[in-house]
Amino acid sequence: MTWLIILVNGLVFAFELSLPSSQLKALFDLFGIVPAHYFHQYRLSSVDPLPFPVFWPLLTSMFLHGGWLHIIGNMWFLYLFGDNVEDRMGHFRFLIFYLLVGLCAGTVHILTNGQSTMPTVGASGAIAGVMGAYFVLYPRARVITLIPIFFYPLFIEIPAVIFLLFWFLTQLLSGGLALAEGANVGGIAWWAHIGGFLAGTLLQLFFVRSRGRHRFYFETEHHPW
Repeated sequence: MTWLIILVNGLVFAFELSLPSSQLKALFDLFGIVPAHYFHQYRLSSVDPLPFPVFWPLLTSMFLHGGWLHIIGNMWFLYLFGDNVEDRMGHFRFLIFYLLVGLCAGTVHILTNGQSTMPTVGASGAIAGVMGAYFVLYPRARVITLIPIFFYPLFIEIPAVIFLLFWFLTQLLSGGLALAEGANVGGIAWWAHIGGFLAGTLLQLFFVRSRGRHRFYFETEHHPW
């Protein structure tokens, strides 16, 4: 299922590349999350009202990306963490979990950016939920992480718990700064990441299979950078 999600994201991105900039913007306006739209403070000039339920962009936005770095970074992290979490949940349960934490992430983004009229797209909120589940399920796993020392790339092995906790704290700090400044700093949906991660740590309780065989990971096997 992890590979299927990556494939669908890749196909949607290929479709995006085929569109001229004006149509791509219209696509993001329609199928991306526009927080202010949910508070009746903003209406899309091109389509008003929306030709589908207003909650639909919470789902479709998970499969849209704003550029090559955006999709490569997201799919890389999904590839690294998704298969292990899927192994503990099973294929169908993992798909439902992935979509559910993505919906939670989008909802948190709306609640914390209610005045924003900027469309938000990307799978990072759902992937943050997968990372939250990994944080709970694989505390003994280790991660090889790149730390640049001037121009020298240094690779060190650290516990996944430390890596993911540090990642979460950076999101929390950046999200706090974004709220203080009244903007989404750097165009990144920090609170979607935070909401997705927390949702993943909690909701995994309802999706992990209580019985059945699964691989048990002790060795280093992930290489985020």
